[in-house]
Amino acid sequence: MKVTISDVAHLAGVSTATVSHTINNTRYVSGETKEKVYRAIAELGYTPDASARSFRTGKKKTIGFIVPDISNKFFATMIESVENHLSAHGYHLIIANTKESMEREENTIRLLTAGLVDGLLIASTIDDFARFDALIPPGFPVVLVDRTFEEKKYSSICVSNFQPIYRSVCRLAGKGATRVGIIGGLPRLSTTKERIFAYQQAVTDCGLAQDEGLIRYGDSMENSARVCLDELLTENCDAIVVCQGLMASETISYLNLKNIRLGEDIDLVSFVDYDYDFYQLYSNRMDSIIQPVEELGDAAGEQILRRVEAPDAPVFEKVLTSAYKPCGFSGVQSHSER
Repeated sequence: MKVTISDVAHLAGVSTATVSHTINNTRYVSGETKEKVYRAIAELGYTPDASARSFRTGKKKTIGFIVPDISNKFFATMIESVENHLSAHGYHLIIANTKESMEREENTIRLLTAGLVDGLLIASTIDDFARFDALIPPGFPVVLVDRTFEEKKYSSICVSNFQPIYRSVCRLAGKGATRVGIIGGLPRLSTTKERIFAYQQAVTDCGLAQDEGLIRYGDSMENSARVCLDELLTENCDAIVVCQGLMASETISYLNLKNIRLGEDIDLVSFVDYDYDFYQLYSNRMDSIIQPVEELGDAAGEQILRRVEAPDAPVFEKVLTSAYKPCGFSGVQSHSER
């Protein structure tokens, strides 16, 4: 049976008029109420029909941002940067949280592209481009953020970390490490693939142990690092690269809990993508790869507005670079310094 606007209103505990005003942005609706409505829409899989088509020709002055984990401060920081940019240009931002679920992402894309927003920023968790591409209406403004596909059909903003990871592994080898482990994100993601490839290339070039048991995968969610860390410690790793900020902070805390001393009992390379003051406490005991999170969000906001104004413009790809800070080094090194 087709889901109706009345079903959405009933589940959200509001009137059908409130649902309509929320979708069409035709009257003020509080943030709390909007959240209830959008949650009900997503849960029911409701897609606006005639009402959506009737206002597609006009701007809603609203952009959607689909992220895999809103509780991850990397994405929270990016969201704030995007929102600041959009707000300065008179746009609003709608956030959707997929929790690394491809099905949730599919449902959210269908919902938001049905007339609710002018364009979409997407940090996609979908593993297949054809599956993703089939969800996007022709000509709909989309910018991929942080995570991309090999196919370059959509504009994208991402960060390359190949050089910092390669350099950090070689530095660990130069210090005497022989078993360097790595904790990556979900294997299906473009970010994970690049980081693992950089690690593998450095391991080969530096003559280190090439052991698949030294590669572990977590995700962008909380509490995924501990199991990976325990497994690497049983592999007698003397150094570990952690390829994501949330997992890196959990690794630091867990090593402290186990009384394993950074820089003495084990060497660590940590991604820094939020809460820089926390990492400063350990900067003299580990190498850091510092992500340009705010710059990433600002660039994403800028590019999606360009796509909204010119949907047929050529595809644009912007690749930012992270900064590498070796243990004990007072500054940071960009690509130009390497």
